[in-house]
Amino acid sequence: MAEWELPAALSSNKRVWGGAMFASRGGEAALGLYTVNAIYGDTITMPCPLEVPDGLMFGKWKYEMPNGSPVFIAFRSSTKKNVQYDDVPDYKDRLSLSENYTLSIKNARISDEKRFVCMLVTEDDVSEEPTIVKVFKQPSQPEILHQANLLETEKLQMLGECVSRDSYPEGNVTWFKNGRVLQPLDDVVVINLQKIVDRTTGLFTMTSSLQYMPTKEDVNAKFSCIVTYYGPSGQKTMQSEPVVFDVHYPTEKVTIQVLPQSSTIKEGDNITLKCSGNGNPPPQEFLFYIPGETEGIRSSDTYVMTDVRRNATGEYKCSLTDKSMMDSTTITVHYLDLQLTPSGEVTKQIGEALPVSCTISSSRNATVFWIKDNTRMQTSPSFSSLQYQDAGNYVCETTLQEVEGLRKRQTLKLIVEGKPQIKMTKKTNTNKMSKTIICHVEGFPKPAVQWTVTGSGSILNKTEETKYVNGKFSSKIVIAPEENVTLTCIAENELERTVTSMNVSAINIPEYDEPEDRTDDNSEKVNDQAKLIVGIVVGLLLVALIAGVVYWLYVKKSKTASKHVDKDLGNIEENKKLEENNHKSET
Repeated sequence: MAEWELPAALSSNKRVWGGAMFASRGGEAALGLYTVNAIYGDTITMPCPLEVPDGLMFGKWKYEMPNGSPVFIAFRSSTKKNVQYDDVPDYKDRLSLSENYTLSIKNARISDEKRFVCMLVTEDDVSEEPTIVKVFKQPSQPEILHQANLLETEKLQMLGECVSRDSYPEGNVTWFKNGRVLQPLDDVVVINLQKIVDRTTGLFTMTSSLQYMPTKEDVNAKFSCIVTYYGPSGQKTMQSEPVVFDVHYPTEKVTIQVLPQSSTIKEGDNITLKCSGNGNPPPQEFLFYIPGETEGIRSSDTYVMTDVRRNATGEYKCSLTDKSMMDSTTITVHYLDLQLTPSGEVTKQIGEALPVSCTISSSRNATVFWIKDNTRMQTSPSFSSLQYQDAGNYVCETTLQEVEGLRKRQTLKLIVEGKPQIKMTKKTNTNKMSKTIICHVEGFPKPAVQWTVTGSGSILNKTEETKYVNGKFSSKIVIAPEENVTLTCIAENELERTVTSMNVSAINIPEYDEPEDRTDDNSEKVNDQAKLIVGIVVGLLLVALIAGVVYWLYVKKSKTASKHVDKDLGNIEENKKLEENNHKSET
């Protein structure tokens, strides 16, 4: 249904008929006349702007031709109450005239944009009032057609055409890039707008073509177009869907990368060199320059090196196939060598010397540490005189802390062999009814121990052995000897058989108990006691020696005196008696 209103320009001079006020809504005044705005295809409704006078005979509607001649289209008698429509082809079956002389035109067309006049006739007067009809048609949503497959930089080319159809009145088309208006610019932005009217419908189709010279910055740029048109309420716009074009541009820079992107590369790693160009589309082939190779190696954008060695350290380059652009990078392959001397399984005799060295060669400062039997050592091992406790599994291990996963280790299994050594001790038990005989054994491989008893005695306990530690252990036996007996301890391994015996007095005969060997915390006390005993013995020996010397001097003096008496007295008998007395005194 058409909308009508009095133009704003005439709002101060509105005409009122019979208390009714008519005003155009959404239109503009034309020469001070009423205007009705209609939507294409809707019904146009035009109230007669005149108040129906008394004595009205009939009313008519007409429109004016461009040359000003009238064309009557509808008639209504106020007396006979009948309606007649003139035979006008454009309005056949489209008109309707109500009792209050409101004219309706169905299916509004562009050709209905005319000056219509309402005429009321009495016996004395004829009144006329014109109405201007304006028809509007919203165009279709604009769309970008004939889009370019791709855009090349530094080249003016057709980007596409923005098309909006069936508009009335005609509209306008504007191009946008990323939401900003594209202004025409010679040889960079060229816009051509065409407006074609359909002779049958009178509707316009707007076609705007855009020629454009893209740059690299147009990658992912969004191009769109907006059509501006007029409706009953004023100017409106409608936008197309944005379009993104594939922009091609040449490579300006080549970049080489090392994958995976790690700060450190070690021997045994796999390295992938990746070369890329910043053009679109990116280059697919490159030349790779490897240390030691005089010519570039043609490859795709990647070049793979497996299980690299230290000699792979150096400068690597890549370039386009025409060698016009190049980039380089330096690769350092870290390494770590360890040499343990001796290594593997080594067998030595107790007391021998064994020099051990762990030599490191690396690309950076390395950390070295030793492990013995799964326990970290505080210092490096040094063997000037091997002992049984030196035997074990040694590991020399080194790492490069800055290089993850670079670790080397070598092992030394040290075996210290020795013939069986035996020491026997005995003691009387506190109950005074038995004695414990202990056979202390050293040797490797571990000797097997046997006992033999010669004489009469009851063995109260079976043979017991202590734990074998650092080549040492002991075997003991408890016996109640009825008489003097001899106990023999036999120790034998692959190297030798050793036999030691000990005499043990009957249980009722007191005898000196030999102390057992002390170890660990008691060793110093035992040593101090031994030193004290040795000091006492040495002191006694010195006292005895002094006494002997004094006695010898005394005897010598006595003999000298007897000779002197014999010489002086010349009495043989007295001399004999003196000698006898001297002899008795010596005894």
